[in-house]
Amino acid sequence: MNTLEAIYTRRSTRKFKAQPVELEKLMQIAEAGQFGPTGGNAQTNHFFVISDTAVIAKLKELVQAAFAKMELREDLYKSLKNSITLARKGNYSFCYTAPVLIVVANKKEYGNNMADVACAVENMMLAANELNLGSCYINQLKWLNEDPTLLEYLRTLGLKEDERVYASVAIGYADTESGLPNRNITERTGNTVVYV
Repeated sequence: MNTLEAIYTRRSTRKFKAQPVELEKLMQIAEAGQFGPTGGNAQTNHFFVISDTAVIAKLKELVQAAFAKMELREDLYKSLKNSITLARKGNYSFCYTAPVLIVVANKKEYGNNMADVACAVENMMLAANELNLGSCYINQLKWLNEDPTLLEYLRTLGLKEDERVYASVAIGYADTESGLPNRNITERTGNTVVYV
């Protein structure tokens, strides 16, 4: 698969098999994230490759509790409203059924934190596609990156005091007959381009 093919055929996977992902593949994906561009070559991203089912279950529990307490307002971003609604119903799985969640943090006071993390996550999703794995960009931990209970738990995993989570990515084998992610190229209906 060449680079453009990896880009054009990458689609979000939201249903994963319980099958574990090989450590070698996870290491390749994390390394692809490490090679993402960073402002001034700062390289301050902090990656947490989580495949421990108990840790993922605890994160799901904490995320559900945090969203269930939030006020549901009409002016909220659609996905945020959806997270609150589902959390209030119970059994909310913010990272779907993925066996792996890669959480990416960066320095709270660093001006390029979100951009650097987003570049790393895109690299990891493209690497996952190359390795026949599904992936999905996850915003929920970023939306809750000041939640004290969640911060306390993330610190037990190694999050530093001056860091916050800015994105995550769910990784795993797609729950499809072939085990491969959906790679259908779909027409772009937005993202206007102007050539000057």
